[in-house]
Amino acid sequence: MELFRRYLEEAIGPGNAAAALSALGQEPSTAIRLNPFKAPSGVSHSTEEAPIPWNPLGRILAERPNFTLDPLFHAGAYYVQDSSAQFVGYAARQFIDKRRPLRVLDLCAAPGGKTTDLAASLRQVCGDGFLLVANEVMRQRAAVLSDNVSRWGDPCVAVTSADPAAFASLEGFFDIIVADVPCSGEGMFRKDAEALRQWSPDNVALCAARQKRIVSDAWPALAPGGILIYSTCTFNRLENDDNVEWISQTLDAEVIDIDADFPGLIRTRYGVSLVPGFVPGEGQYCAALRKRGGAEYRVRKPAGTYDRSFRDLFSSDMLFTRKGETVVAIPEAICAPAEAVSFLRPLSAGTAVGAIKGRDLVPHPDLALSIALRKGAFPAFEADRDLALRFLHRDTFTIDAPRGLVLIAYDGLPLGFVKNLGNRCNNLLPKDRRIIMDI
Repeated sequence: MELFRRYLEEAIGPGNAAAALSALGQEPSTAIRLNPFKAPSGVSHSTEEAPIPWNPLGRILAERPNFTLDPLFHAGAYYVQDSSAQFVGYAARQFIDKRRPLRVLDLCAAPGGKTTDLAASLRQVCGDGFLLVANEVMRQRAAVLSDNVSRWGDPCVAVTSADPAAFASLEGFFDIIVADVPCSGEGMFRKDAEALRQWSPDNVALCAARQKRIVSDAWPALAPGGILIYSTCTFNRLENDDNVEWISQTLDAEVIDIDADFPGLIRTRYGVSLVPGFVPGEGQYCAALRKRGGAEYRVRKPAGTYDRSFRDLFSSDMLFTRKGETVVAIPEAICAPAEAVSFLRPLSAGTAVGAIKGRDLVPHPDLALSIALRKGAFPAFEADRDLALRFLHRDTFTIDAPRGLVLIAYDGLPLGFVKNLGNRCNNLLPKDRRIIMDI
């Protein structure tokens, strides 16, 4: 712990370090971030919610509820994300514009907090005019990322599971790359006892070297003048300011000041540090750089086969293609850039519509959660909390609704499909998405 204290003092100063060390013994806070396209008026967890200064959609809760038993969580009305981690989205928003369909890479994206924050911000500015690639190299973590992206419901997000080096062939493709790189996790010590046990100067050095490799491997994919948002959940200068300096000097980038004037932020040599004891959340470091050189990527016209067979299901302009037996809807505005990343074999991209069995559509569960699904495309049944939880538990029940495919909704938000047979419903929620705990 004494070595950690020295690293902390070196990064944020002796006085700040003493306050931070004291705060590490306190209980962590709980925060959420609203989905503006599903819960524009908010969701209620407590009368004592506090706003997050750098995110108008963020809320710090007075206490941690049982999110598993909240149907709105499963509907994608909000995402549980630490308030400090939401600062990365704030930094990225300073560089989002509508000059053309924007192309953004979240390089180390699992479990999906920063991805869903970026998706909301991009959609608010660009509408359907963006492609966000959320990448996670670890396959098991990528599956969690894919589920969280599906729940959020934005069809302009593609999920990949590739090594950062795989993006190098997309030279100059991305306008913004967010690299929330794996780190020694000093900022998570009060939430993760294992991070504290594993901390050592050797691990810090190992993480710093890995971070350089990750950024340098993906660097060719950043467009000339493109922005890199570099972040960690640690404090030490080796993984933070020193790495930003290395990126600037080795990869030819200009460090950009993040315009932020909020109480509790600690300015470092190149970035901003959020530290427990000064802000309510956990530890986070964030810096921004602009790429000086490089080649510009030319997006070719879509070459794939598309149709408009299911356009009546959607509220925006979609083109349809197939992935195996599954029909997939891609926003028309981003078909070309979506094709350009198809060689990465995305786990998901666009909105999965479903499979055709004879004359019938067997809907994909992601269709129910998509923000692009047209209201009224399917009959809907408004469930109370008890029935919504029974649906999410994959229980059997009956409803007073038309026979056939019916959307089960809670507070106006779809949760998924059932096939209503009259005397019972076939629950079409996937087994791997059901609530396992006793409800």
